[in-house]
Amino acid sequence: MTATTHSPGSRPPAAEPAQRTPVLSARGLVKTFGKVVGLDGVDLDLYPGEVLAVIGDNGAGKSTLIKCLTGALGPDAGELFLEGRPVHFKRPQDARDAGIETVYQTLAVAPALDIASNLFLGREKRRRGPLGSVFRMLDQKGMRREAAQALADLGIGTLQNVAQAVETLSGGQRQAVSVARAAAFGSKVIVLDEPTAALGVKESNQVLRLIEELRSRRLPVILISHNMPQVFEVADRIHIQRLGRCAGVVSPSSHTMAEAVAIMTGATTLERTPGHATS
Repeated sequence: MTATTHSPGSRPPAAEPAQRTPVLSARGLVKTFGKVVGLDGVDLDLYPGEVLAVIGDNGAGKSTLIKCLTGALGPDAGELFLEGRPVHFKRPQDARDAGIETVYQTLAVAPALDIASNLFLGREKRRRGPLGSVFRMLDQKGMRREAAQALADLGIGTLQNVAQAVETLSGGQRQAVSVARAAAFGSKVIVLDEPTAALGVKESNQVLRLIEELRSRRLPVILISHNMPQVFEVADRIHIQRLGRCAGVVSPSSHTMAEAVAIMTGATTLERTPGHATS
């Protein structure tokens, strides 16, 4: 898939990182698995309304980094800050409660349930009064109404019937359901793990449009991807992982795709490239 050229003004203007306070920060993250070093003192900053891509070869520490940021793993050393305040996530639910939602490559949808039920999976709403408190009946109409609104807010027009079973949807539509669920409840940060890995060109474009929509709503996004054209299409900055460390942070305006790949693979270093790092 080739990168799409953005029209002038297609992205909302963003202040320089130095003038902003990060929504999510990591400092000196270390994670080891026996003698294997997953993370070796990694720093990361995510700013309001930006898409931060995380790239790297297999074994570079991308997944370990994301798991430490979202509570799936606890770092052995280092600190996490959410809106400037130190946080300690012992489990993924802690991160979700703090407003960090993650969409994994496996999607974690329930195929037999409908779209609305998937959006509220684990957060089901009960009906008011005794029907909800005593008989524990779910507010199906309310959840379907809110699900339809959430899809409309993201501009998802391919999902018209929120009562439709997820197992009847295409791969791109299922991904859209997962992203909509994250956007509906992720008040601070959205993390997307290889969201287009198993999708075709048309469905991938749909997911990229959703990422653009999240940015337009000022929701910061961390995007993990191996697809360099897509990364350079939607990312504001690119965090490059190599051998458990951050090899540099660049942007599509400061470095070419070839330079980013060269840094990622160790063919060159950030200091040897013509561009300048974006802090």
